[in-house]
Amino acid sequence: MRYRFLLFVLFSVVLQVARAQDTSAIVKWEFSAVKDGGVSTLVLHGKIKDGWHLYSTTMKDDLPNSRVTLDSAARAAIDKIEEKGQLDVRKEPLFENAETRSFEKDVQLLVHLKPGASDLKGMVTYMAIYKDSVVGPVEVPFRYVATASGELVAKSTDLQESTAGANDLKKGSIKLDNPVNKCGGTEADDSKSKSLLGIFVIGFLGGLVGLIMPCTFPMIPLTVSFFTKRSASRKKGVANAFLYGFFIFIIYVLISVPFYFLKANNANILNDISTNIWLNIIFAVIFLAFALSFFGLFEITLPSSISNSVDSKSNMSSLGGIFFMALTLAIVSFSCTGPILGTLLVGALGQQGGAVQLTFAMAGFGLALGLPFALFALFPNWLQSLPRSGGWMNTVKIVFGFVELALALKYLSNADLVSHWGLVRRETFFGIWIVIDFALVLYLLGVIKFKHDPPPAQLSKSRIGIAILFLAFGLYLVPGLTNTRYANLSLVSGFPPPLSYSLYKHNPSDGKGVEALVINDYDKALEMAKAQHKPILIDFTGWACVNCRRMEENVWPQTGVKDLIKNDYILVSLYVDDKKQLPEDQQFLFTTSDGSKKKIVTIGDKFATLQSENFRKSSQPLYVVISPDEKLLNVPVGYTPSVKEYAEWLQCGLDAFHKN
Repeated sequence: MRYRFLLFVLFSVVLQVARAQDTSAIVKWEFSAVKDGGVSTLVLHGKIKDGWHLYSTTMKDDLPNSRVTLDSAARAAIDKIEEKGQLDVRKEPLFENAETRSFEKDVQLLVHLKPGASDLKGMVTYMAIYKDSVVGPVEVPFRYVATASGELVAKSTDLQESTAGANDLKKGSIKLDNPVNKCGGTEADDSKSKSLLGIFVIGFLGGLVGLIMPCTFPMIPLTVSFFTKRSASRKKGVANAFLYGFFIFIIYVLISVPFYFLKANNANILNDISTNIWLNIIFAVIFLAFALSFFGLFEITLPSSISNSVDSKSNMSSLGGIFFMALTLAIVSFSCTGPILGTLLVGALGQQGGAVQLTFAMAGFGLALGLPFALFALFPNWLQSLPRSGGWMNTVKIVFGFVELALALKYLSNADLVSHWGLVRRETFFGIWIVIDFALVLYLLGVIKFKHDPPPAQLSKSRIGIAILFLAFGLYLVPGLTNTRYANLSLVSGFPPPLSYSLYKHNPSDGKGVEALVINDYDKALEMAKAQHKPILIDFTGWACVNCRRMEENVWPQTGVKDLIKNDYILVSLYVDDKKQLPEDQQFLFTTSDGSKKKIVTIGDKFATLQSENFRKSSQPLYVVISPDEKLLNVPVGYTPSVKEYAEWLQCGLDAFHKN
């Protein structure tokens, strides 16, 4: 089975989530109602753009259609739905010549209600076609309220601006540039440099893994020999090999370019993408496909037409020819490097500034993949020291297949956390990881066999050694299944769900972590702070935030930090990726500091905006200390893995509170 270029699919999914197609201009809806003899009829009037056809509500479910639905409380109020307009009946080739019914220019959907209907909400869900382009289903909400005389009147469903809501989000008392104490700070230049360097190193290591895959490794001696033997001189051959490696580097860096167009005036766009429930599920499916590909069930390749076209241009003895040779390598090796690239791409989506970080990751990957071609051309004798191609490379693929399975569970866990489904609790996560790990150990020991990878005739010392390392890692994970203080595993903190997302009803606090006194209730935290005369430690966090979990599990439980938080602060954790909707009367349209309009619909919208508007940061974690009267006591800090540094920052905030 052949799969198309999954990275392009990934880009398409990301772009659709980041920027939805503008369908508002296709059909303009007007809502009204009439009453005759005590019975009300909703009039849903659609003005259709020239050339477009809106499908009828009488179309079957398995064909493009339009539907009118009321919410659960009023669903039984519909008596019948009548359509008025210029009906077009035709055989549609796009749908195997099935008969379709659609309207053009204008349509009225008359929703006849049963007697006694009052306030109600509903949705018009429609699909439309223009030539061979079909859009939808597009959802358009509507709302009606009953007057004193019993007549229904359409009300706007658009969010309105709210002065009170805006004042709750933009705190006039918080002066970011003038805290009581000047201690703290976020994202110092040196820490950012270290972070980008670390990401570059991770990408470089990923490139080294891609280099020893069976699709790539045999290409090194062949390509180096081609340049050194075909060139007019050794100097020219070395220059061409260096150019070849440089083009490989450039090709992988270019993969990050589309991500620079995702921000689109939204500081939280990458966070929105990384915590999107369905996108995380798609990532889990992609990683599962990667794993099955590594296990040999199928290959993930580009369509042969693309590879042949690129390969034909690589025969040119020119700068362009060398570039297309590099591009040919990237394409031919995709079945092995694609899953590794996918891991880097998906990982970047969970980071603020993901485009820059992705560029560094891809630069590292491309450098590791391209540098050997240049070095072996410069020092051809090194080729003799390379290990021979063989079954060991397939073993590397299988091992990384198991790693991809573990990553698939991580993204499924992200979706579960954000949606609160309760499917992948912390102990469930560890249990599945342990099974995957032990299965990998059995494979390395020759007990589990794969069709295209027969077990070795004799286990090598290196294979046994790697099996022992994975066995030790699996045993290390076992305490994660328990309800003891040993369940806090610092080595993997950030990957499994948080300690609070557990199968156990009562998690002991001692030794395991610090629980927030208030979660997702900023107003209640203020009340408690005033009543107990304590400062507030605001924890801007996220369900899918890796560094947040590391702080909660590695820093907060430590002596000096834990006592300060528990005894001297009111801790409130505000989840910026919480998808639970606010009550309708709390939803509104907010004008941000840059003048753009933002819908405050979910709890996450509220707290992400609270963070970005008052503290000019959109990354998590972010820790802020304020007084009960909402004055900033010290400079906010982000991820601070040093226990000593974090404790000093907490103490500085406490000193500022007593001084204030």
